[in-house]
Amino acid sequence: MARHLLALSDFSGPELAALIDRAIKMKRESRAGVRHRDLAGRTIALVFEKPSTRTRVSFEAAMYGLGGQVIYLSSRDTQLARNEPLKDMARVMARYVDGLVIRTFGQEIVDELARYSQVPVINALTDLHHPCQILSDLMTVIESKGRLEQLKIAWVGDGNNMANSWIQAASRLGFTLTLACPEGYEPDPQILAAARSEAERPITVVRDPAQAVADADVINTDVWASMGQEAEQLHRLQVFRPYQVNERLLAEAAPDAIVLHCLPAHREEEISETVLEGPRSVVWDQAENKMHIHKAILAAFLAGGSQ
Repeated sequence: MARHLLALSDFSGPELAALIDRAIKMKRESRAGVRHRDLAGRTIALVFEKPSTRTRVSFEAAMYGLGGQVIYLSSRDTQLARNEPLKDMARVMARYVDGLVIRTFGQEIVDELARYSQVPVINALTDLHHPCQILSDLMTVIESKGRLEQLKIAWVGDGNNMANSWIQAASRLGFTLTLACPEGYEPDPQILAAARSEAERPITVVRDPAQAVADADVINTDVWASMGQEAEQLHRLQVFRPYQVNERLLAEAAPDAIVLHCLPAHREEEISETVLEGPRSVVWDQAENKMHIHKAILAAFLAGGSQ
């Protein structure tokens, strides 16, 4: 039976760490000129209801870098928009390709595709979870800071899919996580409660961004209005304005703190130009690492097993 990557909570800490270690190793080998051929002769389908530049290109580059092939399907190219049952799509697609990478809105879509698919289904983003992105973020943190267990990581902004996956990562990998979110924009309460019940270190939600980043080793943020929330843009600009990651907020963190942003960034909204382009920013390494973590995920899951 195929194993799927739907949410980080589906995996143990050692399994997640193994994926990150594999990505770091593959990155090092690639830079040394090693050509990976783990998936020669294999094909994945990228099924994207939500368009993306970085996610699409990084998955395509990862698959080609493993010797495989890619079929890209936008929402207009699939039967999702025509209300074909997901179970039918899953069973048919599994006879054409070796894996499905899904970027969509509802988590229930990837869950049902996985229920009926005989090949791995990988969640490239839903409104509830963003597991692959958080794995690449964690890879970047490890490259910059070393062991996760000793770190305090701060999230500043919306309690969105990124925040939910950070919470699940903290419960599995044992770092301290503090999230600063405005009232009414907190992370999913069920995800938060489940993670807290399993976590070794505190997972805290506060209102004050300065409190969240105090002595933090890592500061992470994201756009204030995600895809599908365009109608809320003006209201969110007002609500989240005190949550901008800027030089003043960065001064509250540890002197060697790094700053993450999954991109695209709205400069002078959720993050200032000086921080994004400054010496503490690791966003370009973070963006590159999407490709390396996707390589590790594809190699692990399409070859069978996550180790």
